[in-house]
Amino acid sequence: MAEPPPPLGLILLDGRYERVHYGLAMAASALAVDRPVVLFFTNHALHALAIGAGWRRLLSDADGRTAAAQDDARRAKGVAGLAELLEACAALGGRFIACEMGLRTAGLRPDDLLPAPPVEVAGLVTFYDALPAGAQPTVL
Repeated sequence: MAEPPPPLGLILLDGRYERVHYGLAMAASALAVDRPVVLFFTNHALHALAIGAGWRRLLSDADGRTAAAQDDARRAKGVAGLAELLEACAALGGRFIACEMGLRTAGLRPDDLLPAPPVEVAGLVTFYDALPAGAQPTVL
């Protein structure tokens, strides 16, 4: 019997919509092939987990398009939007961690986070503990 693959560790640090969106696409793809994923959101990227479509507060792209405009453009081309990717990652069993320090930096509180997917509020120690020794997380 083969050992399960090690979890993919993703640190969503950058608050730009396109980086958060792609991180969620990477996570959903890994989960779809039965690879566990631990997503660690920090700083401005935490807005992706905020209540009331807080992801719309993610940063604009180089052309000045807002997160909502970028999401609309992707969806018009048949690409999953950010909310759909979040739902897929949750449905496929992704683990979501919101950085305690990052929440303060972003001006958010744990109560500001979505009730689903379940989000743990913890620090880097918890994130690193969730990964096998020697794992190299991807920072987006």
